[in-house]
Amino acid sequence: QVQLVESGGGLVQVGGSLRLSCAASGRTFSSVAMGWFRQAPGKEREFVAHITAIRWSTSYSYYADSVKGRFTISRDNAKNTVYLQMNSLKPEDTAVYYCALEPRGPYSTADYAYWGQGTQVTVSS
Repeated sequence: QVQLVESGGGLVQVGGSLRLSCAASGRTFSSVAMGWFRQAPGKEREFVAHITAIRWSTSYSYYADSVKGRFTISRDNAKNTVYLQMNSLKPEDTAVYYCALEPRGPYSTADYAYWGQGTQVTVSS
């Protein structure tokens, strides 16, 4: 049974940083792609970042335009964990952040096989 457990959310001031973690179990982690999404109150879940499976020692990352240059997705296969480093946070980054594993369609759509429970990020001005 696949499980994803997010952590690292919290309250931060504008311009601050947070690092989210997503620990995966029940699946060969290095062979699957993973993503981060977020959902603010009253809004649809939106794509944040994606990291591919590792091929020939390389993985590739992709970002929503709204977070490009501020957020960094990375993975540690030895720990079965994917991270989202968030810098220069803005009030509009406030949302519940979800990690997801194994996209079933385009990586930026919320069509993944497995989801975590979410972690709240609140950016105060």
